[in-house]
Amino acid sequence: MEPFLVGILVPLGAFAMVFGIVYMLVTSRNRERMALIERGADPTLFETKKKATNGTMKVGLFFLGIGFGIVVAYLLTSGGGMDEDAAYPAMIFIFGGLALVLSYLWQRKQEKEDELKR
Repeated sequence: MEPFLVGILVPLGAFAMVFGIVYMLVTSRNRERMALIERGADPTLFETKKKATNGTMKVGLFFLGIGFGIVVAYLLTSGGGMDEDAAYPAMIFIFGGLALVLSYLWQRKQEKEDELKR
């Protein structure tokens, strides 16, 4: 087979695979929901809640913590004389973990506020 064809077939195959997986997920989800509705399940069961922003907030804070950890590691290695091999992983894990803890505390605070509103 010519290299030109391989260069085209591989991306097309990858796209077809991703499309097929997404299609199967969507159609099976729809079939499952229709079967539950036919059996008498409440359709409001499928409504999405506004808690989706919590996951986005968690990921955003995590990446912010990792970035801050990289900056602190750079400062420690350039001016503090710390070993580069130890500074970068340590600061990334420390600040990434702190960001996840902050995300958890923020989420818990939001849930308490939501309970008080009810």
